[in-house]
Amino acid sequence: MISFPILTMLVLVPTAGSILVAVFSNRRPEFVKLTALLTSVLTGGLSVWVLVAFDKANADFQFVTKHIWIKPWGISWHLGVDGISLFLVVLTGVIFPIVIAGTDPHHDTKRYLSWMLLLEAGLMGSFLSLDLFLFFVFFEIVLVPMYFLIAGWGYEGRVYAATKFFLFTMVGSAFMLVGIIATAFLAKGNGPLTFDLIELAKADFAASTGRWLFFAFAVAFAVKVPIFPLHTWLPDAHTQAPTGGSVILAGVMLKLGTYGLLRFGVFLFPEAARWSRSLWLTLGVIGIIYGAIAATMQKDLKRLVAYSSVAHLGFIVLGIFAMTSQSITGGVMQNINHGVSTGALFLLVGMIYERRHTRQISELKGLQKVAPIFAGVFMVVMLSSIGVPGLNGFVGEYLVLIGSFLTARWWAVVAASGVILAALYLLWAYQRVFHGEPDEANKDFGELKLREAAVMLPLLGVIVFTGLYPKPMLDRIEPSVKKLIEHVSEKTSYTDPQPVGVAP
Repeated sequence: MISFPILTMLVLVPTAGSILVAVFSNRRPEFVKLTALLTSVLTGGLSVWVLVAFDKANADFQFVTKHIWIKPWGISWHLGVDGISLFLVVLTGVIFPIVIAGTDPHHDTKRYLSWMLLLEAGLMGSFLSLDLFLFFVFFEIVLVPMYFLIAGWGYEGRVYAATKFFLFTMVGSAFMLVGIIATAFLAKGNGPLTFDLIELAKADFAASTGRWLFFAFAVAFAVKVPIFPLHTWLPDAHTQAPTGGSVILAGVMLKLGTYGLLRFGVFLFPEAARWSRSLWLTLGVIGIIYGAIAATMQKDLKRLVAYSSVAHLGFIVLGIFAMTSQSITGGVMQNINHGVSTGALFLLVGMIYERRHTRQISELKGLQKVAPIFAGVFMVVMLSSIGVPGLNGFVGEYLVLIGSFLTARWWAVVAASGVILAALYLLWAYQRVFHGEPDEANKDFGELKLREAAVMLPLLGVIVFTGLYPKPMLDRIEPSVKKLIEHVSEKTSYTDPQPVGVAP
């Protein structure tokens, strides 16, 4: 284990970069972007360092940093990473330099990049926090930059979309704050007050108390996922956000909801999670089907991709609450796969808008004839989102479905139809946009540029490599998932079922 406080640096480096960018003079915008890019690259390099140094055989939290912050309240600067959070940290570290290098804000670059780096710091802190109060601070920090990114650099309906996003998230956060404080005080007993996640997970709450506390947390995370019917802010936010904001929102920020349900919901309140699992399984499956049907009906290409997120995140919720090692491992992996594939889709849709200044499917036709390389890249990303074998989307969805079939059979059967519907809306959209003869407006559609290719290449590499060889990811995720299942078993006398022929 290294003594260097690398997890603290993952938070402080983008924070310092955000402040530095904010105080730069507008007279030298090239220095502003270079500083932001170097800061994000450094953060990404640190996240890759964590990945390389991570002990895949160790299911415990690693690279732990713990310092007392507010002693009378038992609040500490407590950071750690395990297999469940590892790849979310790496995804955050890698996707921000791609977004900063591959997108332009068109105005007020300095403020845009400053908010971007602060957003990265908040996301890193959220995925690394092992103190509930510290997690809440970072969870709220994330909200502010995303609000300003949507409202300041979005499209025509940006203020409405940003306000709706802010209000939905703030209401959910209010429930979580009450839940955090109540959990800490109810677990206190005769001992000292603490917000430490690991210590609070050892507490035994009465069944009714645990259920109320669980739902206080779950409401906040359900809004962030978002789970049906709390999803209505998402299509508006995605559609009106600038391309960079949409990529971060889909690629990383939505994962706060699914990660929170697993890390703080299931881990802290396993009995309540088991008791209410039918509700969450049902809402997850409804989200899969509803999101797919709604995506099929969309006329705006970006809004179609936004609704596809509702469907894909429903699979992750299904995997979490099926509560088998296979389904949860698949859900954790699908968190990453969705971030890569959907983030890439939003980048490509942004490139289309830059060329044509429209996202209306009816106004796009025959792009494959004039930009075959662009069409080929779009096809690979689209197929990964569908879940075609050999690409990353297949692995996570397969594990979720096979694991869910053991404990949530009929939910899994219905959810499987979502894979078919995903093929329907994505292939149909691709056919309408890229096939046929281009009309006059589309004949000058530009081919993929060198900078755009450089931005897409690492995402395509992850899509193909993970699809063909997921073992490095699975080896690091599975030990922590199995430890979580063991914790649930200890608290609820639950036994993890195994597929026939697989030893426990």
